[in-house]
Amino acid sequence: MTFSGINLRQGRRETTALAAFMLLQSVAAIFFVGDAFTDLVTDVGSPHSVFEFFVAFVLIVGIFLAGWQLRLTLERLRHQERALGAARGDLARIIDTQFAEWGLTPAESDVGLLALKGLDLSEIAQLRGAAQGTVRAQLTRIYAKAGVSGRHQFAAWFVEDLLQDGLSAKPQTVPQA
Repeated sequence: MTFSGINLRQGRRETTALAAFMLLQSVAAIFFVGDAFTDLVTDVGSPHSVFEFFVAFVLIVGIFLAGWQLRLTLERLRHQERALGAARGDLARIIDTQFAEWGLTPAESDVGLLALKGLDLSEIAQLRGAAQGTVRAQLTRIYAKAGVSGRHQFAAWFVEDLLQDGLSAKPQTVPQA
């Protein structure tokens, strides 16, 4: 389960909970409006009738506000899904472009991508139908072409550029003694 999958699932749960809450509010509003209307007709101007009418009014306003919030939540969820899709596509494009710049062969590109996804040597060998020694040699060539010493530096090469903009945007403060 990915971090983004958790966020999307949580967003859907929140949306469902908000919709269910709105439904309960609507049922309560119908009851209170009917009761307040009956009280106002039978006992015009009594504090109890006016209070029930006020409660019904506030409940109806709450339903409209919850509906507005539900709409905003759905828009935010759709926006996050689009942004996540765009980020995935951009990262894939960046990886493909960099692999081409390093001059990786198609087989090396496949192995490099699997390594970036976090698969270990035996998993990559099994998926590719190759010997572990072959995959190890391909990874060594990939690291040499990339100018890195191993898997961690290889992955960090891609993450560094993605994080650099976010880190440079934060003001650097020096703690005072």
